[in-house]
Amino acid sequence: QVQLVESGGGLVQAGGSLRLSCAASGRSFSSYWMGCFRQAPGKEREFVAARNWNGGSPDYADSVKGRFTISISRDSAKNTVYLQMNSLKPEDTAVYYCGFKRDFIAFKSGRSDYWGQGTQVTVSS
Repeated sequence: QVQLVESGGGLVQAGGSLRLSCAASGRSFSSYWMGCFRQAPGKEREFVAARNWNGGSPDYADSVKGRFTISISRDSAKNTVYLQMNSLKPEDTAVYYCGFKRDFIAFKSGRSDYWGQGTQVTVSS
């Protein structure tokens, strides 16, 4: 059974940092793109960042480039996707979700094989 469990959200002042974690289990993620989306109130879910499980260059939304970093930790017991978020802005406030898909274009357009439950990030001004 596939599970994606996000954690690490919270309330932070503008300019601060948070690190989100997404613990992934239940299948092999080899060759899959793993990543994060976010959804603010009244807005559609939008792409934030993604990285291929097997390595290579990550991809970021223009709005987070230079501030967010996505990484993947792999071991036999637990596989975790991290999103380090620095220089946070009030417009980063949203529920953040992690997901995965083998096809990068499909994933970036918002199609994921599975979504986690989400974690709330609130940035105060």
